Amino acid sequence: MFRYTKLTLLREIGLWVLALVFLAPFYFLVTTALKSGTEMYSTSPLALPESLDFSAFVDVLSATGNSNVLSGLLNSVIITAGSILLLVAMGSLTGYVIARSTRRWTKAAYYLFLVAIILPGQLGAVPLYMGARTLGLTGSSWGMVILYTGMLLPVSIFLYSNFFRGLGTSYEEAATIDGATRFQIFSKIVLPMMAPATGTVTIFAGLIVWNDFFTSLIFLGGSENQTLPVAMYYYIGSLVSEWNSIFAIVIVSMIPILVLFLFAQKRFIQGFSGGLKG
Repeated sequence: MFRYTKLTLLREIGLWVLALVFLAPFYFLVTTALKSGTEMYSTSPLALPESLDFSAFVDVLSATGNSNVLSGLLNSVIITAGSILLLVAMGSLTGYVIARSTRRWTKAAYYLFLVAIILPGQLGAVPLYMGARTLGLTGSSWGMVILYTGMLLPVSIFLYSNFFRGLGTSYEEAATIDGATRFQIFSKIVLPMMAPATGTVTIFAGLIVWNDFFTSLIFLGGSENQTLPVAMYYYIGSLVSEWNSIFAIVIVSMIPILVLFLFAQKRFIQGFSGGLKG
């Protein structure tokens, strides 16, 4: 039977203190963004805003040109969502084949994908740019979707294949006896059971694609389809010490990916633990 002791109380206090330490940067971020320019310099950083001032958010969302945050936000959503959908579809199919096939080439393909994970993507930036420019994919949102899918596909395949290997085949065998096709077995039985793996791939891919600055700057810089990190780069570069506006654009960039993480965190934790066991 559980007993609430003094040691338990000390642990709870320690956890609360640790949580407050980690939340302190978010407190400064939000309170500074909601202060006016005058109040920001006349009050303590620890003080709450005397009155909520959303002018910094209005300035951020009304920016134009290379600093167009709304356009960058929309492009980032399109590129991130498209990349996740392709990674889930292609990664799950390929991982399933690698996990279930008994042919020799599947093992070799699996190790090739591992090598692709280890190698840094920046090594292929120049040939990738030359190939994308030849195919007319530079400056295009869908070109970035294809690029990110190719770059992150080895990770997706690695995660899915490990999950499929840890999944028993009894349900698949029963469905085969009932006359189900291979694709029906995969889409209606196997893939729904892979929700933790899908959550893991979604979180990993979403965080990487959403926050990526280097690739977007090279392939989309100067175009109308630039992503939010590039728009933030141009916007913050035009400011000197307007920290309320800088913090406001940081909050705007955090909200979508934070919502995605909160939505998929349970599946992410399950998938991460399952991947380690696999």
